[in-house]
Amino acid sequence: MTAITPLRDFVTRFTQLVEQEPPLDRALNEGSILLRKLVARDGWLPEAFARPNPERYSQYLLHADPLERFSVVSFVWAPGQTTPLHDHRVWGLIGVLRGREREQQFERDPDGHFKETGETFLEEGEVATLAPGRNDYHRVSNALSNKASVSIHVYGANIGAVSRATYDIETGAEKTFISGYSSDVVPNLWDRSLERSAA
Repeated sequence: MTAITPLRDFVTRFTQLVEQEPPLDRALNEGSILLRKLVARDGWLPEAFARPNPERYSQYLLHADPLERFSVVSFVWAPGQTTPLHDHRVWGLIGVLRGREREQQFERDPDGHFKETGETFLEEGEVATLAPGRNDYHRVSNALSNKASVSIHVYGANIGAVSRATYDIETGAEKTFISGYSSDVVPNLWDRSLERSAA
């Protein structure tokens, strides 16, 4: 059985964090430290939330704050899978648990066209941040050609319910979407019976 305790501890600490002011700076700065600790070790993510889909990348909900102040998801990428250019419209944290991710950052000019401004690679255990008005336009890919990559994302809302957009890189044309989630179940963070029985 997967020991999900690290995820439960992360959710508890992150909930305490978003209750403090100012929430954005704390979420990005202190939240990055918490996420880095979570993705520094593997073995806690249930296999059902790390399974790649050969058709498209998956976004599995791991936890949504009851007040929808933040959500935690696992992104799972089969080899070669990539997102379109998209935005988030809320702050976010990205931590790589397994594999390697390529991120291409973009800026939008006043005419609505996009220009690529940089490319970074996130390795296992590394964390990146994003925020509207700073670095909210990007395209993300699995940087590995021979195995899946898994990243843990934290967003400043229930990300599966946020109206966002994808963009045509050449024309700047915008298409709104609401992502939803790749499954209709979440991990059971709060059943402590097995760990207490083992103790």
